[in-house]
Amino acid sequence: MAPNPETALRSAVTNILDQVRQSEPVTRDRIASTLDGLISTGLYPLPDDFDRDKLLGSIEERISIWIGESKELVNNEGHIPWLTGRKPEIEWNYWERYRSHIRPKIGQDPADKLDEITDRILSHLEDPQRQGPWDRRGLVVGHVQSGKTSNYIGLISKAADAGYKIIIVLAGLHKNLRSQTQIRVEEGFLGYDNSRRADEGYRAVGVGLEDPRPSLRPDSVTTRADDGDFNTNRARNFAINPGGRPLVFVIKKQKSVLQNLIDWVRWAQNDSEGKVAGIPLLLIDDEADHASVNTKDGAFDENGEPDPEHDPSTINGLIRKLLNSFQQKAYVGYTATPFANIFIHEQAETEEAGPDLFPSSFIISLPAPSNYFGPSHVFSVDDDADGSDEHRYVREVWDHADSLAPDEDSGWIPPKHRNGWVPRYHGELRLPPSVRRAVHSFVLATAIRRVRGQTSEHNSMLVHVSRFTSVQNMVKEQIADEVRSLKRELRYGEIEGEQSSYAELRDLFASDFELQLDDDNNPNGEPLTWDVLEPEVRTAVDLLRVKEINGTAGDILDYEQERAEGLTVIAVGGDKLSRGLTLEGLTTSYFLRASRMYDTLMQMGRWFGYRKGYEDVCRLYMTADLREWFENITVAADELREEFDHMAAVGGTPRNYGLRVRSHPALMVTSRVKMRSGTPMKLSFAGTMSETVVFSSRPEVIEANLQAAERLVEALGDAETDPVRERPEGRTQTWRNGHYWSGVDARHIKAFLASYATHPDSVKANSHYLRQFIEKQNEKGDLVSWNVALLSGKGGEKTIGGCRINMVERNPLVRNLKIPAQIKAEKYVIGRVVSPRDEAIDLGKDEYTTAVERTQEAWRKDPGTGRKSLTLPDEPSGPAIRDVRPQSTGLLILYPLSPDNAVIEKKENPVMAMALSFPTSENAIEIDYVVNNVFAMSDEDL
Repeated sequence: MAPNPETALRSAVTNILDQVRQSEPVTRDRIASTLDGLISTGLYPLPDDFDRDKLLGSIEERISIWIGESKELVNNEGHIPWLTGRKPEIEWNYWERYRSHIRPKIGQDPADKLDEITDRILSHLEDPQRQGPWDRRGLVVGHVQSGKTSNYIGLISKAADAGYKIIIVLAGLHKNLRSQTQIRVEEGFLGYDNSRRADEGYRAVGVGLEDPRPSLRPDSVTTRADDGDFNTNRARNFAINPGGRPLVFVIKKQKSVLQNLIDWVRWAQNDSEGKVAGIPLLLIDDEADHASVNTKDGAFDENGEPDPEHDPSTINGLIRKLLNSFQQKAYVGYTATPFANIFIHEQAETEEAGPDLFPSSFIISLPAPSNYFGPSHVFSVDDDADGSDEHRYVREVWDHADSLAPDEDSGWIPPKHRNGWVPRYHGELRLPPSVRRAVHSFVLATAIRRVRGQTSEHNSMLVHVSRFTSVQNMVKEQIADEVRSLKRELRYGEIEGEQSSYAELRDLFASDFELQLDDDNNPNGEPLTWDVLEPEVRTAVDLLRVKEINGTAGDILDYEQERAEGLTVIAVGGDKLSRGLTLEGLTTSYFLRASRMYDTLMQMGRWFGYRKGYEDVCRLYMTADLREWFENITVAADELREEFDHMAAVGGTPRNYGLRVRSHPALMVTSRVKMRSGTPMKLSFAGTMSETVVFSSRPEVIEANLQAAERLVEALGDAETDPVRERPEGRTQTWRNGHYWSGVDARHIKAFLASYATHPDSVKANSHYLRQFIEKQNEKGDLVSWNVALLSGKGGEKTIGGCRINMVERNPLVRNLKIPAQIKAEKYVIGRVVSPRDEAIDLGKDEYTTAVERTQEAWRKDPGTGRKSLTLPDEPSGPAIRDVRPQSTGLLILYPLSPDNAVIEKKENPVMAMALSFPTSENAIEIDYVVNNVFAMSDEDL
């Protein structure tokens, strides 16, 4: 098949400009000149109706990579601004060589943005030349797998140039992550491999190859080796006196390691007060929400005052003691999931450990680059919210547990299993079909990348099904057996079992890849066929290895050792894969771990990051429940970032933000030790949307909620039927068979909520607390007027309060568990009830246009938040809709869900679902909300 000339031309322009971007910015003029230059060669026979501007826009979308503006909340109490005045006199040697090292990898524009952002962070630290005691504590919030390490290495480089003398990096809990971080620090800052013995000589790496001057070799006593952490032996033989060249430690958050370092610091103390003076410390806390947060009760007495005798949790206490050992110190935590950090009380302090780690000085939100493959992009809900099985990346798993009792201790890897569990499928020591399919998907993804010319790139698959290493080992052996069988068939034609793996690979390519591929990534922009792919499938199988990840440094060193040819590996692990560890070229994930903590789940998503040229081959195999939780987490994280942006715009401080976040309903789902059951909270629903996605299956509850809806509809009187709304560019939106009322008195909404029964698991849409919030807002003049919509779907007809309507179809999230009829379902759970367009039903053309503009503005500022596609959004986001709606007006949407697909006892009446959209308000009142324990489960509970 001859390549499409326009596609080939676009591919050629993109390839040229990808190279240009490494050394200089790529502007629209540069894109246009490159395109016109290739057209003028006559190599591309373009059709008569060729639209040059349309192609130019398409190329611009693909080639343009930008990073938005960082946002910050700052408290400058006690801080003396310094960087602007000192910047011209500082020799930025460490920074300049790091910039030269990283620019070819990330591009000119991102390198410039990194320079700006690290300047901002450094300016919020104290001048290292400032005398006397000072203490700055901040938090940098990035996106999962979005480049936080690059950011803090840039900050370290600039801090060292400015005069910080001791730099400590807290790098997770496990050896492999610490070793990986050590390697990154050696390549980005030290410039040499510190694991070599003295007789082996100096070996430059990374920045050391850019500028090998001996004067730019910071001291370090930690190495990339498995035993390279700071230990008693190193402490005993460590003869370097701090205060000369920068001294770097990359250590685990482990009791013995931290205690060893504290003991060494006490040995080096040079102040009468028992503190290190005149040697400024910069402490970088990577994954600052993990292990660093104090999880013990009792930090305050019965009067709410800090308890000076409080004994904090071990790691938290040791980090604070380490900081408290220095007169001049700066603490900067880095995380993508700041939930726990925000819950640190800003006034908690003890005599021995000093103040807690609340980011009292500043919080900075890092935007993601426009090519970031993040949660919003991966887990965005389809616009029609029809609950279908189709998803761009997720493939749901149901055969890991016993289908007769999916929550019991039976099956291959059931949700609840013990250490030593033997994974059996149908009683045999073999993999379930879903794992085989995932392995085959990985083989196809690797082969497709090879066809596209990515032959020396790393390819990784993650298998994360249990926290027990004994179970991981058995899973690893079963997958290794499958790989060996696959190799025997493709090499020698030996077919084992009833089904040919070759045939399965071919069929999987046809059903799940062939039509979903982005042809622009393929050679000459041509559609990829099995005949072209098949040779590379055989090569991919030959290259395939299976490895168990148990936390040693060797777990990550293979990537370095095989950088030239690339590594193709299936990594089987558990907690060691959960945080920080980067699996390069990750395309396929098989994921069963059922932690329900927001922060833990998001950190487990090792698949986020950058997938240039192979995003379309990525697949995530997970359960329906996990998919639901990730979708909820994504919405919550986006809401918190938007709340941060709003707070930054009005000049808020970290303390203001901490108080506001603690009142946000999104944080009702987190770790038990970070938000304990039965704890009263202050919540505000302003600027959020609450929708029911969990419903009781009991007939009496379904009947009562239907009656509540009917009473409301009857009380509202005549409705606007088939509502039509004008939209920009002459478009309209119509809600066929829908009914709409405007200017409804709030008393009708409160009466409805008083009689509508939400399920106990419906933590974000509890009718009692929603009604209470509306009552409080009414006292301030907010939410006194409501718009109400009763919306239709494609199901059977039903009359509700005199309104004829078609019921809405939503599939249950438990659909693929194939629960037999004899098992009584206690609840009916769906992914989402609201189609995004529905929330804008009460917006006129001008309001809608403003909401779209605000959505686009937010998208440009941080493409990692709310991003569903690679193109500029042309529909408004939920937060933008709520922002333009008057704060006096709320929106209630009713959906009669069809009982046909519902998990309910009697399929007679529709299941009434509701959603309330609350506008942003300056008068937001907080209500008392007692947190239940439905979702607040720790890993140990599972």
